[in-house]
Amino acid sequence: MAVLKKLEDFLDQHGVAYTHTVHPLAYTAREVASAEHLPPQEIAKTVVFLTENGYHMVVLPASKVVDFQELRALLGFSHARLATEKELSQLFPDCELGAMPPFGNLYGMPVHVDSSLLADEKIGFNAGTHRDLIHISLKDYRQLVNPEVVTISRIVAAQRGW
Repeated sequence: MAVLKKLEDFLDQHGVAYTHTVHPLAYTAREVASAEHLPPQEIAKTVVFLTENGYHMVVLPASKVVDFQELRALLGFSHARLATEKELSQLFPDCELGAMPPFGNLYGMPVHVDSSLLADEKIGFNAGTHRDLIHISLKDYRQLVNPEVVTISRIVAAQRGW
């Protein structure tokens, strides 16, 4: 898809070192982590939500889920809901559904990164398809995107043994 080239050009223009890997078809961030033989903590998943102030992007580890109650309280929104598939296809026409990269700045939307993602030095993320993954340093990602760091995730209940 066109976004892979767009991302590579953007990273090259900013002198950012990255690697691009291709893995078997994987639709969820957890499946990507498994396909890449990486811990879920190192795979960043992108969640897009709609508030009264427009669309926003939150980036968190594959091992976590967004706590929307915490998100609304912390960011001061009275309403926040997941973007629909139709909305995602309109917002990210150059990406396969659900494979958008965590670069809201390339799509004109604010980005919030969950503090739990900051534990590792590198992250991997979808590059517009369910097969392509870009790996960059977290430091470079933060410099390129300048996301707001927040704590709005929780561990998936199944991981806690519930």
